Amino acid sequence: MEIVYIILISTVLILSFLSYLLKRTKPPAKKLRLPPGSLGWPYVGETLQLFSEDPNVFFPSRQKRYGEIFKTHLLGCTCVMLASPEAARFVLVSQAHLFKPTYPPSKEKVIGPSAIFFHDGDYHAAVRRLVQSSISPENIRRLMPHIGAAAAAMLRSWDGQVLSTFHAMKKLSFDIGILVIFGQHLSEQRKNELTKNYFTVDKGYNSFATAIPGTPYNNAMKARKRLKEIFREIMEERRGRRTSHDDLLSDFMEWRDDGGGGKLTGDQISDNIFGVLYAAQDTTASVITWMVKYLHDDPQLLHRVKEEQMAIYETNGCGRQPLTWAQTRSMPLTHSVISETLRMASVIAYTYREAVADVEYKGLKWWDATVRWSTVHSQYPSTASAFASAGAKRFSAVMPHQSQAIVN
Repeated sequence: MEIVYIILISTVLILSFLSYLLKRTKPPAKKLRLPPGSLGWPYVGETLQLFSEDPNVFFPSRQKRYGEIFKTHLLGCTCVMLASPEAARFVLVSQAHLFKPTYPPSKEKVIGPSAIFFHDGDYHAAVRRLVQSSISPENIRRLMPHIGAAAAAMLRSWDGQVLSTFHAMKKLSFDIGILVIFGQHLSEQRKNELTKNYFTVDKGYNSFATAIPGTPYNNAMKARKRLKEIFREIMEERRGRRTSHDDLLSDFMEWRDDGGGGKLTGDQISDNIFGVLYAAQDTTASVITWMVKYLHDDPQLLHRVKEEQMAIYETNGCGRQPLTWAQTRSMPLTHSVISETLRMASVIAYTYREAVADVEYKGLKWWDATVRWSTVHSQYPSTASAFASAGAKRFSAVMPHQSQAIVN
Protein backbone atom coordinates (compact mmCIF):
# COMPACT_ATOMS: atom_id res chain seq x y z
CA MET A 1 0.00 0.00 0.00
CA GLU A 2 2.85 2.36 0.85
CA ILE A 3 4.49 1.59 -2.51
CA VAL A 4 1.26 2.44 -4.39
CA TYR A 5 1.01 5.69 -2.44
CA ILE A 6 4.65 6.60 -3.24
CA ILE A 7 4.12 5.83 -6.95
CA LEU A 8 0.96 8.01 -7.02
CA ILE A 9 2.72 10.94 -5.33
CA SER A 10 5.73 10.59 -7.64
CA THR A 11 3.48 10.57 -10.72
CA VAL A 12 1.71 13.75 -9.61
CA LEU A 13 5.01 15.50 -8.94
CA ILE A 14 6.48 14.45 -12.29
CA LEU A 15 3.38 15.63 -14.19
CA SER A 16 3.45 18.95 -12.30
CA PHE A 17 7.13 19.40 -13.14
CA LEU A 18 6.52 18.62 -16.84
CA SER A 19 3.61 21.08 -16.92
CA TYR A 20 5.88 23.75 -15.42
CA LEU A 21 8.56 23.09 -18.03
CA LEU A 22 6.04 23.29 -20.85
CA LYS A 23 4.81 26.64 -19.59
CA ARG A 24 8.39 27.91 -19.37
CA THR A 25 9.17 26.81 -22.94
CA LYS A 26 5.84 27.98 -24.44
CA PRO A 27 6.30 31.20 -26.43
CA PRO A 28 4.73 34.21 -24.73
CA ALA A 29 1.28 35.19 -25.97
CA LYS A 30 1.27 37.97 -28.49
CA LYS A 31 0.18 41.15 -26.80
CA LEU A 32 -2.04 43.26 -29.00
CA ARG A 33 -2.26 47.02 -28.70
CA LEU A 34 -5.40 49.10 -28.94
CA PRO A 35 -5.37 51.58 -31.82
CA PRO A 36 -3.87 54.98 -30.99
CA GLY A 37 -6.15 57.96 -30.61
CA SER A 38 -8.19 59.95 -28.13
CA LEU A 39 -11.61 59.21 -26.63
CA GLY A 40 -12.08 62.84 -25.62
CA TRP A 41 -14.31 63.86 -22.73
CA PRO A 42 -16.47 61.38 -20.77
CA TYR A 43 -19.82 60.68 -22.47
CA VAL A 44 -19.49 63.37 -25.19
CA GLY A 45 -16.13 62.08 -26.44
CA GLU A 46 -14.94 64.14 -29.43
CA THR A 47 -18.45 64.84 -30.74
CA LEU A 48 -18.31 68.54 -29.93
CA GLN A 49 -14.98 68.90 -31.76
CA LEU A 50 -16.48 67.14 -34.79
CA PHE A 51 -19.52 69.44 -34.82
CA SER A 52 -17.38 72.55 -34.41
CA GLU A 53 -14.93 71.63 -37.20
CA ASP A 54 -15.19 70.73 -40.84
CA PRO A 55 -15.18 66.90 -41.05
CA ASN A 56 -12.57 67.26 -43.79
CA VAL A 57 -10.33 68.86 -41.16
CA PHE A 58 -11.33 66.80 -38.12
CA PHE A 59 -10.60 63.36 -39.58
CA PRO A 60 -7.47 64.13 -41.66
CA SER A 61 -5.87 65.87 -38.67
CA ARG A 62 -6.28 62.74 -36.56
CA GLN A 63 -5.17 60.51 -39.38
CA LYS A 64 -2.00 62.58 -39.70
CA ARG A 65 -1.41 62.33 -35.95
CA TYR A 66 -2.29 58.66 -35.35
CA GLY A 67 -2.12 56.91 -38.72
CA GLU A 68 -4.57 55.05 -40.92
CA ILE A 69 -6.30 53.36 -37.93
CA PHE A 70 -7.25 55.34 -34.82
CA LYS A 71 -9.85 55.27 -32.08
CA THR A 72 -12.25 58.05 -31.15
CA HIS A 73 -15.59 58.56 -29.39
CA LEU A 74 -18.45 60.03 -31.45
CA LEU A 75 -22.22 60.26 -31.06
CA GLY A 76 -22.22 58.31 -27.81
CA CYS A 77 -20.03 55.35 -28.74
CA THR A 78 -16.36 54.51 -29.11
CA CYS A 79 -15.24 53.52 -32.60
CA VAL A 80 -12.17 52.63 -34.61
CA MET A 81 -11.80 54.77 -37.74
CA LEU A 82 -10.28 53.22 -40.86
CA ALA A 83 -8.69 55.47 -43.48
CA SER A 84 -6.96 53.17 -45.96
CA PRO A 85 -8.18 50.97 -48.83
CA GLU A 86 -6.34 47.97 -47.37
CA ALA A 87 -8.06 48.26 -43.98
CA ALA A 88 -11.46 48.77 -45.64
CA ARG A 89 -10.89 45.66 -47.77
CA PHE A 90 -9.96 43.68 -44.64
CA VAL A 91 -13.24 44.60 -42.93
CA LEU A 92 -15.65 44.45 -45.87
CA VAL A 93 -14.18 41.71 -48.06
CA SER A 94 -11.41 39.39 -46.88
CA GLN A 95 -12.50 39.15 -43.21
CA ALA A 96 -16.13 40.25 -43.51
CA HIS A 97 -17.26 37.21 -41.50
CA LEU A 98 -15.66 38.75 -38.40
CA PHE A 99 -18.01 41.74 -38.48
CA LYS A 100 -21.73 42.50 -38.55
CA PRO A 101 -23.51 45.69 -39.70
CA THR A 102 -24.16 48.22 -36.98
CA TYR A 103 -24.89 51.93 -36.47
CA PRO A 104 -24.32 54.36 -33.61
CA PRO A 105 -27.13 53.84 -31.07
CA SER A 106 -28.48 57.37 -31.57
CA LYS A 107 -28.91 56.78 -35.33
CA GLU A 108 -30.42 53.33 -34.86
CA LYS A 109 -32.98 54.81 -32.48
CA VAL A 110 -34.03 57.40 -35.06
CA ILE A 111 -34.30 54.98 -37.99
CA GLY A 112 -35.88 52.15 -35.98
CA PRO A 113 -34.41 48.89 -34.67
CA SER A 114 -36.26 46.71 -37.20
CA ALA A 115 -34.74 48.44 -40.24
CA ILE A 116 -32.82 46.23 -42.65
CA PHE A 117 -29.49 47.97 -41.86
CA PHE A 118 -29.32 46.42 -38.38
CA HIS A 119 -30.00 42.80 -39.29
CA ASP A 120 -28.65 39.88 -41.23
CA GLY A 121 -29.85 36.34 -41.93
CA ASP A 122 -33.30 35.38 -43.24
CA TYR A 123 -35.03 38.59 -42.14
CA HIS A 124 -32.44 40.77 -43.87
CA ALA A 125 -32.62 38.66 -47.04
CA ALA A 126 -36.43 38.83 -47.17
CA VAL A 127 -36.61 42.62 -46.74
CA ARG A 128 -33.77 43.13 -49.20
CA ARG A 129 -35.57 41.12 -51.89
CA LEU A 130 -38.70 43.23 -51.42
CA VAL A 131 -36.75 46.50 -51.65
CA GLN A 132 -34.78 45.36 -54.69
CA SER A 133 -37.98 44.34 -56.42
CA SER A 134 -39.50 47.79 -55.85
CA ILE A 135 -36.59 49.48 -57.67
CA SER A 136 -36.12 46.86 -60.37
CA PRO A 137 -35.79 48.06 -64.00
CA GLU A 138 -39.37 46.94 -64.66
CA ASN A 139 -40.80 49.04 -61.82
CA ILE A 140 -38.64 52.07 -62.60
CA ARG A 141 -39.72 51.81 -66.27
CA ARG A 142 -43.35 51.87 -65.12
CA LEU A 143 -42.73 54.94 -62.95
CA MET A 144 -40.80 56.85 -65.63
CA PRO A 145 -43.67 59.22 -66.57
CA HIS A 146 -44.24 60.16 -62.92
CA ILE A 147 -40.53 60.64 -62.25
CA GLY A 148 -40.22 62.82 -65.35
CA ALA A 149 -43.22 64.88 -64.28
CA ALA A 150 -41.73 65.41 -60.80
CA ALA A 151 -38.40 66.57 -62.27
CA ALA A 152 -40.12 68.91 -64.75
CA ALA A 153 -42.27 70.45 -62.00
CA MET A 154 -39.18 71.00 -59.87
CA LEU A 155 -37.32 72.74 -62.71
CA ARG A 156 -40.29 75.03 -63.39
CA SER A 157 -40.39 76.00 -59.71
CA TRP A 158 -36.78 77.20 -59.95
CA ASP A 159 -37.52 80.07 -62.36
CA GLY A 160 -36.10 83.31 -61.04
CA GLN A 161 -34.85 81.80 -57.76
CA VAL A 162 -31.48 81.36 -56.12
CA LEU A 163 -31.49 78.19 -54.06
CA SER A 164 -29.38 75.39 -52.60
CA THR A 165 -28.85 72.59 -55.11
CA PHE A 166 -28.54 70.00 -52.36
CA HIS A 167 -31.77 71.00 -50.60
CA ALA A 168 -33.63 71.12 -53.90
CA MET A 169 -32.35 67.66 -54.81
CA LYS A 170 -33.34 66.33 -51.39
CA LYS A 171 -36.90 67.50 -52.02
CA LEU A 172 -36.94 65.88 -55.48
CA SER A 173 -35.51 62.56 -54.28
CA PHE A 174 -37.94 62.58 -51.34
CA ASP A 175 -40.90 63.01 -53.71
CA ILE A 176 -39.67 60.13 -55.88
CA GLY A 177 -39.07 57.98 -52.78
CA ILE A 178 -42.68 58.60 -51.69
CA LEU A 179 -43.77 57.58 -55.20
CA VAL A 180 -41.87 54.27 -55.03
CA ILE A 181 -43.09 53.44 -51.50
CA PHE A 182 -46.71 54.62 -51.63
CA GLY A 183 -47.41 54.90 -55.37
CA GLN A 184 -49.94 57.47 -56.55
CA HIS A 185 -52.30 56.80 -53.66
CA LEU A 186 -51.55 59.52 -51.12
CA SER A 187 -53.57 62.69 -50.65
CA GLU A 188 -51.80 66.04 -50.68
CA GLN A 189 -52.55 66.37 -46.97
CA ARG A 190 -50.77 63.07 -46.28
CA LYS A 191 -47.80 64.09 -48.45
CA ASN A 192 -47.48 67.42 -46.67
CA GLU A 193 -47.63 65.70 -43.27
CA LEU A 194 -44.96 63.21 -44.31
CA THR A 195 -42.75 65.98 -45.70
CA LYS A 196 -42.99 68.16 -42.59
CA ASN A 197 -42.17 65.38 -40.13
CA TYR A 198 -39.56 63.70 -42.30
CA PHE A 199 -37.44 66.84 -42.69
CA THR A 200 -37.69 67.49 -38.94
CA VAL A 201 -36.18 64.03 -38.42
CA ASP A 202 -33.58 64.71 -41.10
CA LYS A 203 -32.49 67.92 -39.38
CA GLY A 204 -31.83 66.15 -36.06
CA TYR A 205 -30.46 62.84 -37.38
CA ASN A 206 -26.79 63.81 -37.10
CA SER A 207 -27.16 66.02 -34.03
CA PHE A 208 -25.99 65.29 -30.51
CA ALA A 209 -28.30 62.74 -28.85
CA THR A 210 -30.10 64.32 -25.91
CA ALA A 211 -33.63 64.24 -24.47
CA ILE A 212 -33.59 67.97 -23.66
CA PRO A 213 -36.83 69.48 -25.09
CA GLY A 214 -36.37 71.74 -28.07
CA THR A 215 -33.05 70.27 -29.20
CA PRO A 216 -32.81 68.99 -32.80
CA TYR A 217 -32.47 65.36 -31.68
CA ASN A 218 -35.44 65.53 -29.32
CA ASN A 219 -37.53 67.16 -32.05
CA ALA A 220 -36.40 64.44 -34.46
CA MET A 221 -37.55 61.68 -32.13
CA LYS A 222 -40.97 63.32 -31.72
CA ALA A 223 -41.34 63.68 -35.48
CA ARG A 224 -40.23 60.07 -35.97
CA LYS A 225 -42.97 58.94 -33.58
CA ARG A 226 -45.52 60.92 -35.59
CA LEU A 227 -44.26 59.35 -38.84
CA LYS A 228 -44.80 55.92 -37.33
CA GLU A 229 -48.41 56.90 -36.56
CA ILE A 230 -48.90 58.15 -40.13
CA PHE A 231 -47.53 54.89 -41.57
CA ARG A 232 -49.88 52.92 -39.30
CA GLU A 233 -52.88 55.00 -40.40
CA ILE A 234 -52.05 54.47 -44.08
CA MET A 235 -51.76 50.70 -43.54
CA GLU A 236 -55.08 50.59 -41.68
CA GLU A 237 -56.78 52.49 -44.50
CA ARG A 238 -55.49 49.99 -47.05
CA ARG A 239 -56.58 47.02 -44.97
CA GLY A 240 -60.03 48.59 -44.54
CA ARG A 241 -60.45 49.03 -48.31
CA ARG A 242 -59.01 45.56 -48.95
CA THR A 243 -57.10 46.94 -51.92
CA SER A 244 -53.64 46.08 -53.20
CA HIS A 245 -51.30 48.50 -54.93
CA ASP A 246 -48.20 48.05 -57.00
CA ASP A 247 -45.78 49.72 -54.57
CA LEU A 248 -43.31 48.87 -51.82
CA LEU A 249 -45.79 49.33 -48.96
CA SER A 250 -48.13 46.72 -50.45
CA ASP A 251 -45.17 44.38 -50.97
CA PHE A 252 -44.31 44.73 -47.29
CA MET A 253 -47.90 44.23 -46.15
CA GLU A 254 -48.56 41.19 -48.36
CA TRP A 255 -45.26 39.36 -47.80
CA ARG A 256 -45.42 35.89 -46.26
CA ASP A 257 -42.55 33.59 -45.41
CA ASP A 258 -42.00 30.25 -47.14
CA GLY A 259 -44.29 28.53 -44.68
CA GLY A 260 -47.08 30.96 -45.50
CA GLY A 261 -47.69 32.00 -41.91
CA GLY A 262 -45.05 34.52 -40.96
CA LYS A 263 -45.50 38.16 -41.98
CA LEU A 264 -43.95 41.53 -41.23
CA THR A 265 -45.23 43.36 -38.16
CA GLY A 266 -46.38 46.97 -38.23
CA ASP A 267 -43.17 48.10 -36.50
CA GLN A 268 -41.02 46.20 -38.99
CA ILE A 269 -42.84 47.77 -41.93
CA SER A 270 -42.66 51.25 -40.38
CA ASP A 271 -38.94 51.05 -39.63
CA ASN A 272 -38.10 49.75 -43.09
CA ILE A 273 -40.22 52.37 -44.86
CA PHE A 274 -38.35 55.10 -43.04
CA GLY A 275 -34.99 53.39 -43.52
CA VAL A 276 -35.47 52.95 -47.27
CA LEU A 277 -36.73 56.50 -47.66
CA TYR A 278 -33.82 57.97 -45.73
CA ALA A 279 -31.15 55.89 -47.48
CA ALA A 280 -32.47 56.67 -50.96
CA GLN A 281 -33.23 60.33 -50.41
CA ASP A 282 -29.98 61.54 -48.92
CA THR A 283 -27.59 59.57 -51.13
CA THR A 284 -29.42 60.41 -54.37
CA ALA A 285 -29.44 64.12 -53.54
CA SER A 286 -25.71 64.00 -52.75
CA VAL A 287 -24.84 62.31 -56.05
CA ILE A 288 -26.76 64.83 -58.14
CA THR A 289 -25.35 67.80 -56.21
CA TRP A 290 -21.74 66.63 -56.59
CA MET A 291 -22.32 65.88 -60.27
CA VAL A 292 -23.54 69.44 -60.82
CA LYS A 293 -20.46 70.73 -59.02
CA TYR A 294 -18.01 68.60 -61.04
CA LEU A 295 -19.64 69.54 -64.33
CA HIS A 296 -19.52 73.22 -63.38
CA ASP A 297 -15.78 72.87 -62.72
CA ASP A 298 -15.15 71.27 -66.13
CA PRO A 299 -16.79 73.37 -68.91
CA GLN A 300 -15.60 71.08 -71.71
CA LEU A 301 -17.14 68.01 -70.14
CA LEU A 302 -20.32 69.97 -69.37
CA HIS A 303 -20.55 70.90 -73.05
CA ARG A 304 -20.22 67.25 -74.12
CA VAL A 305 -22.89 66.12 -71.64
CA LYS A 306 -25.20 68.89 -72.88
CA GLU A 307 -24.71 67.73 -76.46
CA GLU A 308 -25.64 64.18 -75.50
CA GLN A 309 -28.76 65.35 -73.64
CA MET A 310 -29.83 67.85 -76.30
CA ALA A 311 -29.73 65.14 -78.98
CA ILE A 312 -32.29 63.14 -76.99
CA TYR A 313 -34.31 66.28 -76.23
CA GLU A 314 -34.58 67.10 -79.94
CA THR A 315 -35.52 63.51 -80.76
CA ASN A 316 -38.45 63.93 -78.36
CA GLY A 317 -39.73 66.99 -80.19
CA CYS A 318 -38.00 69.45 -77.85
CA GLY A 319 -39.86 68.22 -74.83
CA ARG A 320 -43.23 67.42 -76.42
CA GLN A 321 -42.67 63.72 -75.82
CA PRO A 322 -41.58 62.29 -72.45
CA LEU A 323 -38.20 60.72 -71.84
CA THR A 324 -38.33 56.94 -72.29
CA TRP A 325 -36.64 54.19 -70.32
CA ALA A 326 -34.66 53.10 -73.38
CA GLN A 327 -33.31 56.64 -73.80
CA THR A 328 -32.03 56.69 -70.21
CA ARG A 329 -30.03 53.56 -71.12
CA SER A 330 -28.50 55.30 -74.14
CA MET A 331 -26.47 58.02 -72.42
CA PRO A 332 -22.94 56.53 -72.20
CA LEU A 333 -21.18 59.79 -71.30
CA THR A 334 -23.79 60.77 -68.72
CA HIS A 335 -23.57 57.31 -67.16
CA SER A 336 -19.79 57.59 -67.00
CA VAL A 337 -20.04 60.97 -65.26
CA ILE A 338 -22.49 59.55 -62.71
CA SER A 339 -20.21 56.56 -62.04
CA GLU A 340 -17.16 58.78 -61.57
CA THR A 341 -19.16 61.08 -59.28
CA LEU A 342 -20.08 58.09 -57.12
CA ARG A 343 -16.40 57.17 -56.88
CA MET A 344 -15.06 60.63 -56.14
CA ALA A 345 -17.78 62.11 -53.94
CA SER A 346 -18.24 59.20 -51.50
CA VAL A 347 -21.93 59.97 -50.99
CA ILE A 348 -22.11 57.31 -48.27
CA ALA A 349 -19.92 58.96 -45.67
CA TYR A 350 -19.38 56.01 -43.34
CA THR A 351 -19.83 52.26 -43.12
CA TYR A 352 -20.19 50.89 -39.59
CA ARG A 353 -19.22 47.38 -38.54
CA GLU A 354 -19.14 45.67 -35.13
CA ALA A 355 -16.71 42.81 -34.46
CA VAL A 356 -18.31 39.46 -33.60
CA ALA A 357 -14.94 37.90 -32.66
CA ASP A 358 -11.48 39.04 -31.63
CA VAL A 359 -9.96 41.01 -34.49
CA GLU A 360 -6.26 41.54 -35.12
CA TYR A 361 -4.87 43.74 -37.87
CA LYS A 362 -1.28 44.94 -38.06
CA GLY A 363 -0.74 44.19 -34.37
CA LEU A 364 -3.85 46.13 -33.28
CA LYS A 365 -6.94 44.87 -31.46
CA TRP A 366 -10.36 46.09 -32.64
CA TRP A 367 -13.86 45.98 -31.18
CA ASP A 368 -15.54 47.62 -34.16
CA ALA A 369 -14.68 49.50 -37.34
CA THR A 370 -15.93 52.60 -39.12
CA VAL A 371 -14.83 53.14 -42.71
CA ARG A 372 -14.74 56.77 -43.85
CA TRP A 373 -15.12 56.51 -47.61
CA SER A 374 -14.01 60.00 -48.63
CA THR A 375 -10.64 59.37 -46.97
CA VAL A 376 -10.32 55.93 -48.56
CA HIS A 377 -11.25 57.12 -52.04
CA SER A 378 -9.05 60.20 -51.82
CA GLN A 379 -6.01 57.91 -51.92
CA TYR A 380 -6.80 57.09 -55.53
CA PRO A 381 -5.49 60.15 -57.44
CA SER A 382 -8.19 62.13 -59.23
CA THR A 383 -8.89 65.83 -59.35
CA ALA A 384 -11.62 67.99 -60.81
CA SER A 385 -9.41 68.81 -63.79
CA ALA A 386 -8.94 65.10 -64.42
CA PHE A 387 -12.64 64.32 -64.03
CA ALA A 388 -13.37 64.23 -67.75
CA SER A 389 -10.19 62.60 -69.01
CA ALA A 390 -9.78 59.99 -66.26
CA GLY A 391 -13.35 59.64 -65.02
CA ALA A 392 -15.21 59.34 -68.30
CA LYS A 393 -12.67 56.91 -69.72
CA ARG A 394 -12.63 54.88 -66.51
CA PHE A 395 -16.16 53.62 -67.12
CA SER A 396 -16.45 53.90 -70.92
CA ALA A 397 -15.34 50.30 -71.45
CA VAL A 398 -18.19 48.84 -69.38
CA MET A 399 -21.10 51.20 -69.93
CA PRO A 400 -22.15 50.18 -73.48
CA HIS A 401 -22.37 46.53 -72.40
CA GLN A 402 -24.31 47.41 -69.24
CA SER A 403 -26.71 49.66 -71.12
CA GLN A 404 -27.47 47.02 -73.72
CA ALA A 405 -28.03 44.38 -71.04
CA ILE A 406 -30.55 46.56 -69.18
CA VAL A 407 -32.46 47.56 -72.34
CA ASN A 408 -32.84 43.93 -73.33
